[in-house]
This record gives sequence, structure tokens and C-alpha cells, in this order.
Amino acid sequence: MNRSYFGTDGIRGTVGQPPITPDFVLRLAHAVGRVLKRTEEKPTVLIGKDTRISGYMLESALESGFNSAGVDVVLLGPLPTPGVAYLTRAQRASLGVVISASHNPYADNGIKFFSAQGTKLPDAWEQAVEAALDEAPAWADSANLGKARRLDDAAGRYIEFCKSTFASDLTLRGLSIVVDAANGAAYHIAPKVFHELGAEVHCIGCSPDGLNINRGCGATHPESLVKAVREQGADFGIALDGDADRLQVVDGSGRLYNGDELLYLMVADRQRGGERVPGAVGTLMTNMAVELALRSRDVEFVRAKVGDRYVLEELEMRGWLLGGEGSGHLLALDKHTTGDGLISALQVLRACVRSGSNMADLLEGVSLFPQTLVNVRLQPGQDWKQSRGLPQAQMALEHQLGGRGRILIRPSGTEPVVRVMVEADDEALSRTGAQSLADAIRAG
Repeated sequence: MNRSYFGTDGIRGTVGQPPITPDFVLRLAHAVGRVLKRTEEKPTVLIGKDTRISGYMLESALESGFNSAGVDVVLLGPLPTPGVAYLTRAQRASLGVVISASHNPYADNGIKFFSAQGTKLPDAWEQAVEAALDEAPAWADSANLGKARRLDDAAGRYIEFCKSTFASDLTLRGLSIVVDAANGAAYHIAPKVFHELGAEVHCIGCSPDGLNINRGCGATHPESLVKAVREQGADFGIALDGDADRLQVVDGSGRLYNGDELLYLMVADRQRGGERVPGAVGTLMTNMAVELALRSRDVEFVRAKVGDRYVLEELEMRGWLLGGEGSGHLLALDKHTTGDGLISALQVLRACVRSGSNMADLLEGVSLFPQTLVNVRLQPGQDWKQSRGLPQAQMALEHQLGGRGRILIRPSGTEPVVRVMVEADDEALSRTGAQSLADAIRAG
């Protein structure tokens, strides 16, 4: 069964356009409530949100929809997505709901869900909700309506949870850290986590006004953080995105480290601490240099489809703990059930504090391969897989790469475009190789 509304991470779109309208969101909550009541007589859901101005409207619609189905609601206020996942589990709630469009601009918003265990929900659950959306509503009578209340100390509980994932025998005392919360959900949380662990904290992107989330700041715009770290003479910079599940890190020199490098650093730190790390999961886009570096440490590396939910699925299937994407979605399943930018940052800082080394030293020998990405727009009706010259061009390039690079060719899921990515330890070869494959596709 195809899904009409759910994407890879909930339902997302432009506010005021279907499906991100108050009437649809009310219907959605009502449908979700009916699905929950099939297995639980009196469910309770938690609702958190980021700092977008549309969050107020969508929160009210969700509350009404759930209450109308006989489901109780606990309002958390602004809270990072992983914070909602944690509190859903800690509060023994039936479901966690997040109002956020993550790293998108303020004009977008979305709804995503977590299970009672604080994990992403399976496709079958999303399909059941979509089926319920097609049914006529079944409004609860007055005696059976749900109630709503607010959890006033939600932020404080999540702060303590984050701190608990940092080794109790370590401290951040003596470190200066710039925190960029993207004017998003962690604006009032991230600075306190690092301060209470001993760091001197400087804040940027911590003054949301409902319209400035992710605007020129945060993990998707780390240039602001690089500048601030240099101006402050700080030891580290931590950038989160709007819902704080994504991380970018800057060191004292102003060098930016992406999620691929941070994943390697976390694996290496575990090994130095005597832990066994049988494997790690990345994605089709993870840099090959990191794959080779992990294998040199006898760590098996597996690639999942792009998207943190697919990384999580692969980790759970294999019983592994560590995975992530270059975008900064990182998973440490012995610390949290979902990707968490704050907890990932603490894992990176732990590695530096415990070793007494800076990030550049810890990543010595891991030099990312250049990647060239070319988008090839297809002609109407063109079947790129039938290209006569592509197999020969691909074979010739693979011979040139000699196992020190990768070719990735994949169609866009939303437009008539084929994305060609060539990665090589030689930048010129990466560039010319990608162009040769793109030309072969265009020639048909």
C-alpha cells in the first residue's frame, strides 16, 4: 500500500497548503487517536514543537483532534525532537508527537511520531493511520472526551537526561564552547546542558522569534558558527538544526567537521576505551575515506539508504550501536533510541576530553575524498537505464578508480533528474569522471 501523506520522516509541507492546514491536522490527530484506541482504552500522547510561529496553530489542532477521539494530551512546549522521544518513553505515554520541519525554513512545518519506546514507527502503523483518515470520524461523546495538561518541567527533565549520557568522572570545565541552536527547539536547553557540565558557553542562534528558525544559522548554515568560534577564541563550536537532531562541530581553529568524520571519531573513542565495536552504519553518501578508516580498525561498515530511519533499521537488524549521516544525524543506541544532536555532541566532547587530544589529532589520517555531484535532467520519456554509452563509461571509470573511489547513480524521487556522484582520492578524477557519466546519460 502506497502512503499518500507520510514521507521518510512524518508529514511535512508548507504551512497553509495541504496537508499542513489546521483542518487536516485535526483530522490526522483524530485518525491517530482511533488507531491508538484499537489497542489501548485510554491512550495518552505527548506533543512537543519547535519555535515556528505555526506551531501554536498546529498544536491546538492536534490537541482538539486527539481529545475528540478520547485521547489525553500532555503539552511539552518547545522541545527538541529527541527530547520528545525521551519523555514519551520516560512518561510511559502511548505516543510522542513532534511539530517540526527540522532544518527547513519557518514557512514549512510538519508532524512526526514516536512509539511508546521512543522509536520511529513502522510503515504498517503509518498505513493504518492513512486508512483511518479515509473513514468517517467517530467523535467521542462528552463523557469520553480526552483531557489536556501541560508538563511544566519538560525542558529540565530532558536537560538532566542529556547530562546523564556524559561520563560522570569527566567535566567540560576549562572549555569555551559556542552553541548555535538555529533559533530552534534547543535554544533554551543546549546552553544549559554544556554550562551545567562546566563549560563556558557563548550563544548564537538562541533568540527565536517564530520566523528566524534555521535562517543563516544552525547546522545547515555553519559559517556563522565558524566565525563566532574564531571571534571568541573558543575551543569548540556546536551547531544544531531547528529540531536539534542534527549536529555539526567546529574546532578551535575554525575547521568544520561533518557527520561522517564525527561517526568515525565516536567509533575510535569507544575502541580506545576498551569497548568492542563490531560495526557501524552509514549511508550511500558516506565518504569512502571514513569507510576505509573504519575497516582499518577492523570495524565492519554497512551502507543504508539515505535517511536516518534507514540507518536505524540497519543498526537494529544487526544489533550494532553507532551510525550516522554526513548531514549530522548521528545515532548512539546505547545512549538514546533516536538521533540526538546534543547527545552526539557530548559523545564527541567526551572523546576529546578523555583523550586530551583535539579533533584534528583524533582524525589524523582520515582525509575525506573529494565528491563531485552532477544532476542530469532527463528529456521527456527518456529511460536513462537504456543509455548505450553509460555501461562502457562506468566500466572505464571503475578501472581508473581502482578501488579508491565510488560511483553512485540514482534517480530523484521527486523530479526527472538522475544524480551522478563520483568519489575519488584524486579531485580531478572525481570531477572528470562524474562529467563523463553525465555526458553518457545525456547522449542516451
